[in-house]
Amino acid sequence: MPWWSWILLWVALIAVSLLCYVLLGVRLFRNFMATVHELSAAGERFGHRAHLPEPADDDGEASPKVFGAAVFASPEQMRHDYVTAKASRQEVRRQERVKRKAERGQPQSLRDIELS
Repeated sequence: MPWWSWILLWVALIAVSLLCYVLLGVRLFRNFMATVHELSAAGERFGHRAHLPEPADDDGEASPKVFGAAVFASPEQMRHDYVTAKASRQEVRRQERVKRKAERGQPQSLRDIELS
């Protein structure tokens, strides 16, 4: 093989490898830009939903619950809301248990009877 064929071979190999790198770079850039576009669209779509809760009225009644309001509420208020909701759920379950046992004719539990 003549000496100039080796030069042509190496030039062709380097050109093909550079072409592959350029094509991979373009593909990576396009994927990155598509991801950025989707993130900005998601930010616009979900960004307007986060509103700060309105302060309580003069009569002490709180405004309706807003999604994400727990982030801006005081820990005492959130603890109070949690405890009252938990007590409410327990009371509903107790009433359902008493009703179910009464329908089946089963004896009631003392802790359920004493709370009535």
